[in-house]
Amino acid sequence: MWHMIVLDEEQKELGRRQAPGSCPYCDGKVEAMDVEIQWKFCFLPMCFKIKRKFFCTSCARRLELFF
Repeated sequence: MWHMIVLDEEQKELGRRQAPGSCPYCDGKVEAMDVEIQWKFCFLPMCFKIKRKFFCTSCARRLELFF
């Protein structure tokens, strides 16, 4: 008997804009990107989330916010 779980994650960029502040590593500009993430199970959409990701335009590092 074979068991196969088919999970897929799809990311779609919704938009970009300049964020306030500067990169703590290189003092470059920070850009915010809104991303829609959709999970699929056997080609059927299960759920989706919209997240905002921050990254530096100079050194291309992904930046995270800690509260």
